[in-house]
Amino acid sequence: MALPPTIRSVGVLGVGRVGRALAQLARDAGLTVTVAGSQDTTGIADAVRADAVILAIPLSKHRTLPADALNDALVIDAMNYWWELDGHLTEFEDARTSSSEVVAAFLQGASVVKAFNHASVWELEHLAAPPGDHQRRALAVAGDDADDVAAVAALVDAVGFDPVVAGPLKEGVRFEPNTEPFGADANQQELQEMLDDFWESQRGRVVARARAQVGRNEGMQPPPASLA
Repeated sequence: MALPPTIRSVGVLGVGRVGRALAQLARDAGLTVTVAGSQDTTGIADAVRADAVILAIPLSKHRTLPADALNDALVIDAMNYWWELDGHLTEFEDARTSSSEVVAAFLQGASVVKAFNHASVWELEHLAAPPGDHQRRALAVAGDDADDVAAVAALVDAVGFDPVVAGPLKEGVRFEPNTEPFGADANQQELQEMLDDFWESQRGRVVARARAQVGRNEGMQPPPASLA
């Protein structure tokens, strides 16, 4: 698997099972990896200097991240909102926005790309495969900067999964918890179909109506028109 052209080093913030799995995948792909826990000040300082920084901490702790140090950084959001773990947080329960948009609003100087969040830990630990393998699984990627999305998609490919670009960061809502792609054992075609079907799902209808109301309030067209 070829190394992604713009990502040669990865900093992983988070030392739980997900963070460790992502760090190992990056090492196996030949990247330089720095891992740091939330209390490891020196390690964090080293990690945020990497070409890409993966966030694998509990989402409720995102405001403890060194926002200033992440200015101009490529940040990969692998976090998910779990009210059972994080407590009920209004900012992550608003159907008008995705959790990664909330993170991006806090990390204003960073370029945030959502990826790796909907894979199970088992998938990350055991199911990476070389390109062309008929059992290769797929992972979704969403972000607002086309070059950064391409770089993260190349990283996903390099660590053993087929990337599926879902669109801008707000489209990350289509592979958050309580969606069909979340935790799915899907290949590239299956994952694309799941993402496409989101707006017909119960969660998709809720999100579409919430966003449609914002669109009406701001004089914008709601997405998608069929559910406005």
